[in-house]
Amino acid sequence: MRIITDTSAMYTPEEAKAHDIDLLPLSVTINGKTYKEYVDIMPEAFIEEIKKGGMPSSSQPPIGETMETFEKYPDEEMIVLNMADGLSGTYASTLAAKNSMDHADAIHVINTMTLCGPHRYLVDLAIQMRDAGASTQEIINAIHKHIADTKSFLIPADFEFLKKGGRLSPMAAKVGGMLKIVPVLELSEDGKTLEKFAIKKTEKGALKTVIKFFSERGVDERYKIYITHAGDLEKAKRYEALLREAFPQTEMEIIELSPVFITHGGPGAIAIQMIVK
Repeated sequence: MRIITDTSAMYTPEEAKAHDIDLLPLSVTINGKTYKEYVDIMPEAFIEEIKKGGMPSSSQPPIGETMETFEKYPDEEMIVLNMADGLSGTYASTLAAKNSMDHADAIHVINTMTLCGPHRYLVDLAIQMRDAGASTQEIINAIHKHIADTKSFLIPADFEFLKKGGRLSPMAAKVGGMLKIVPVLELSEDGKTLEKFAIKKTEKGALKTVIKFFSERGVDERYKIYITHAGDLEKAKRYEALLREAFPQTEMEIIELSPVFITHGGPGAIAIQMIVK
C-alpha cells in the first residue's frame, strides 16, 4: 500500500522519505521565478522574496507528475490525501490523473475538506495505521471519521493576499476594506471557501472568538489543536499560551505554513485548527 499526499500537508521531502510516503509538491511563482515548495524554496526564503515587493501566485502539482507517481505502483493500492477541493485544483487534477490509469480502481483519492494542520494529521494517521497493519478500507474509513470533526480558522495580517487569491466569499472580501479591525475567517463546512466568522478590534479578541467556538464544540483531550503561522513564531507562541489556558488537556502543535499557504494568507497570518484524534 502506498500513501500519497501533496505538500499542502506541510510535509517536506525528507519527512516523506522517512515515513515511506510519496509527496507531490505544489509550486509558487514570485518575482519571475517558479519554485516547488520545500524542494526549491522554504518558507523563510519565500517570505524574504515577498519582502522584495513581489506578489506571489501558486499552482497545483502538474498532472503529469501525479500520473508518473501512480505509474510507479501498478500492483499496489494507493491512498491519496488532497487538501480541500474548493481551495485548490489539486483534488480535481488528482482525480483526472487517476481516471487515466489502467489500475484506477486501486487508487483511492480523498478530498480531506481541510488543509494545513488537520491535513497533516490525516496523513500521520494513515501512516500509523499502515504501519500497524490496517487494511486500505480501514484507513479510508478512519480518515473520513476524522474529517467529519475538524474546524479551521484564519486570522490574516494582510487581506490583499487573500483577495488576490480568490478564496474569500463576497462577504468576507468586503471585510478586508475595513480599517483597524482583526477579522476571523472560517473554512466553510464543505471546505470550499473562507467565510467571515467574526470581526474584532484586537488579536486577543479575535482569538477569544475561536476559543469560545472550540469550547462550545467540546474540544478537550480527545482533540488536537494546530497553530500554524506565516513567518511569525512569536505570535504563534502567544496564541498557543492563551489556547493552553483554555484547553490545558489538549495536545497542541505549532507549525510554519508552507509557501503556498503564505501566498494566500500573507506573511503574519495565523491559522488555528482542531481535529478529533
